Amino acid sequence: MINLHFNVNGKNVEITVDDSLRLLDILRDELGLTGTKEGCAIGECGACTVIMNGEAVNSCMILAAQVDGSEIETVENLEKNEVLSKLQDAFLDNGAIQCGFCTPGMLMSAKALLDKNSTPSEEEIKTALEGNLCRCTGYIPILNSVKDAVEKIRK
Repeated sequence: MINLHFNVNGKNVEITVDDSLRLLDILRDELGLTGTKEGCAIGECGACTVIMNGEAVNSCMILAAQVDGSEIETVENLEKNEVLSKLQDAFLDNGAIQCGFCTPGMLMSAKALLDKNSTPSEEEIKTALEGNLCRCTGYIPILNSVKDAVEKIRK
């Protein structure tokens, strides 16, 4: 067992968990934050992407001990007071959501990029999203959504 102190979506968390757990398990099973999805469980699909200390990471690859002292942001933190973020709105407006399984990871990868660079080029957007797989949309609506979010955020 391991004692952890970290911050999730602006809230301090103190929890004791089995040291074999991954960040994904802690979020979903211990904290009830089920927006983060488990896809491949080997860091290849991006469905479990969250922001950890300002960086997009695959939560299935982060062990419990690595979480201590960290700041974590999950997809649940995007909407505020039942109002979707501009990034979420852009995904809806551009038809970037089909089955929705990849959407939380795509959103968090895009947010991590936009947090660092409010005017990314198309290549920078592609690079930020390259670790996320989608079987439904063909990626163009997702790419267009991030571009649209950049414009929405500017206004």
